[in-house]
Amino acid sequence: MAKRKAVKTTAQKIAATTKTAAKKKRPPKAKETPTRKRTTTGTPRRTRPTADRRDQLLADFETLRIPVSPEQLDHTLQRAEHEALTHIDFLSLLIGQQAAGRRERSIERRIRDARFHETKTLEDFDFQFNAQTIDRVQIEELASGEFIRRCENLVMVGQSGVGKSFLLQALGRRFCALGLRVRYTTSANLLTDLTASLADQTLAKRLRYWSRFELLIIDEFGFDRIERDECPQAANLLFKIIDARSGRSTALATNIDFDGWADYLGDPPLAMALLDRIVDGAIVLKIAGRSYRAHRSRKTPQPESTID
Repeated sequence: MAKRKAVKTTAQKIAATTKTAAKKKRPPKAKETPTRKRTTTGTPRRTRPTADRRDQLLADFETLRIPVSPEQLDHTLQRAEHEALTHIDFLSLLIGQQAAGRRERSIERRIRDARFHETKTLEDFDFQFNAQTIDRVQIEELASGEFIRRCENLVMVGQSGVGKSFLLQALGRRFCALGLRVRYTTSANLLTDLTASLADQTLAKRLRYWSRFELLIIDEFGFDRIERDECPQAANLLFKIIDARSGRSTALATNIDFDGWADYLGDPPLAMALLDRIVDGAIVLKIAGRSYRAHRSRKTPQPESTID
């Protein structure tokens, strides 16, 4: 029994010794090197496009009719790389000037198509001269163009020289800058055009022309009786214009108060129908003040007369 224990003890010692030796022969585990996380801080570096991509980009601009020259593109790319511009800033810098130039050309074209007789702006108008009858706040509100978007008419009534034509043309220029299509004409020129269209049977075509603008400005209505005498159908033609422009705004300047329209046009029923179409729901400004034109002429120094 004692021998068996001794043998077992000896076997255990040998096994333990072998296990220890095996552990010593096993190669040590390699230490794991922690993976370094890449962090992106700031604006990533931008690489300039290859020649092929640059040429394709210029071709795309040309297809879209965006006037970007190769020199402009290269200059903007260099600036973007040097100043680390964001993508939004880069695009704004590249096409912002072209967009601004196109907007300016569009405004100039609309002003040219409007055919204003004079270069008038609201900044040039003397609001202090007739301050009691011309509300500057109301005029500035009209300049927003909201009444045109609401398809409302505008009627200015007052004697000659108080600034009706000035204000209408200045407002018209402001509307052109807002992107609205405006057409300016006098009542006499409008009737001359419509009368001629009766002769060559193009009245329907001319009515479509005058009705396509978002705002039609008719100046000098009732300025004198020449237009009425030369065009017996004046009332009928004016009614056709206003009727064709249903749903669009018309601005009218006149020195005849509403109760005198029937006598001026010579056709009371038609005159009342025309008045109803224009004035119903319209913004009416009655300007009763001094003549600025007469005041300005008095301020102009007269040349001294000489006696030989």
